[in-house]
Amino acid sequence: MATKKILNIGLIGGGFMARTHSNGYRRVANFFSELEFTPVLKAVCFRNETKLKAFAEQWGYESVETDWKKLIARSDIDAIDICTPNDTHAEIAIAAAKAGKMILCEKPLARNLVESEGMVDAIEKAGVKNTVWYNYRRLPAVTLAKQIIDSGKLGKIYHYRANFLQDWTISENLPQGGEGLWRMDAAVAGSGVLGDLLSHCIDTALWLNGGIKDVSAMTETFVKERMHQLTGKVEKVTIDDACSFMCHFNNGSLGLFEATRYARGHKAQYTFEINGADASISWDLHDMNRLNFFDNADESKLRGWRSIHITDGDHPYMDKWWVPGLGIGYEHSFIHQVADFLKSIETGEPCSPTFKEALDTQKVCQAVVDSAISQSWKDCNIS
Repeated sequence: MATKKILNIGLIGGGFMARTHSNGYRRVANFFSELEFTPVLKAVCFRNETKLKAFAEQWGYESVETDWKKLIARSDIDAIDICTPNDTHAEIAIAAAKAGKMILCEKPLARNLVESEGMVDAIEKAGVKNTVWYNYRRLPAVTLAKQIIDSGKLGKIYHYRANFLQDWTISENLPQGGEGLWRMDAAVAGSGVLGDLLSHCIDTALWLNGGIKDVSAMTETFVKERMHQLTGKVEKVTIDDACSFMCHFNNGSLGLFEATRYARGHKAQYTFEINGADASISWDLHDMNRLNFFDNADESKLRGWRSIHITDGDHPYMDKWWVPGLGIGYEHSFIHQVADFLKSIETGEPCSPTFKEALDTQKVCQAVVDSAISQSWKDCNIS
């Protein structure tokens, strides 16, 4: 057996996404054994030393750091994985690029367009390999949707609609900011559901249906004041609790997008539907191993929506897993992204979405913010 090439990972952060990424690194070699590179969990970094050591032991990291600058400076680290709150993405990524490290960054790329552009500039100047963890692309059903669209089976696309619904912030007693709730603080997160949820919908839409030309948006903050965990004071809430927008795609189709954390009964309902002249497809995260497909070419008396169970070996990624009929889960999307990143090192090809590609999502998000403020249509300036 050929000796594997090693990719030493330095992960920054210790929250939910750090766990999903760590699981991806640990499991990829078991199921994608043909890859030339194998990731080694060399070091993990965050400030709480007690939790840090427990995290490192649980996930098998060889060493720990409490200062991310020291982690980046280490000669035994090949790739930096950024799993920190959004306000630190730019500083860490730019420093890592200058140090010549490969970079894997959690979404969204940054808090705003200016920070994102700085990150892209740094990456391009340094010429380092990079990717952004828009993991839903890597779910087999979503990848199959991409293949169907690219085959032309849908014909001319007329409509794209997507939503991402949650309900976890409805309580007026929920505080904002601090550990675990930084997504509620605009100074740290940059935005609310726009960056946290709709950015996923936008990334998928750009991948499946091409560029977005312009948007008309509205946002709402339902609870105007909350206690801030860091100050202990009741402060104004400046994130968006809900966001909706209409758009024109460059291919002439129309789009409708909605995200909210105030949809009682929904924990993480992400859906999309695409309607073409010849066929339609739809997908629901709650039933992630199925893709719904309607083909107008079917015999009229048998025509109707069909539910495709995405578990066969000829479905995307599924030849690596179990036998037909047995599904996979959310965590597998991260394993797939690790596998694709490792493969891209072999081939020299980009691992999408790159920072530059993720910048298009930031451009749409910025246009949504500007449109909601001005109550007018705004161009996205995507080429």
